[in-house]
Amino acid sequence: MPRSKKFKDLVQAQVKTDKKFAEALLREGIDAMLSGDVETGKSLLRDTIKATVGFEQLAKATGAPAKSLIRMFGPRGNPQAKNLFSVISYLQKKAGLHLRVAA
Repeated sequence: MPRSKKFKDLVQAQVKTDKKFAEALLREGIDAMLSGDVETGKSLLRDTIKATVGFEQLAKATGAPAKSLIRMFGPRGNPQAKNLFSVISYLQKKAGLHLRVAA
């Protein structure tokens, strides 16, 4: 019986090949955080980062150390607003998006 891939591996592969899926994942991650589900939001943003820019490139772009970013988006991470918004801003630019919050 063939082994199946891990779900996260499948998600990351889809992000790399499907721009609309990548945009939706980014939007869902931000929306989850804004809705108060920080854990899900961090997980979705971590998947987006891994599949698009990677933590090393993100570190160069934001000025935050890569290890700090990895911890920040990990299960026990507690992102500071400054770092979080810097990351979201960069991910939006790379994706060619301009997301807004509306009531």
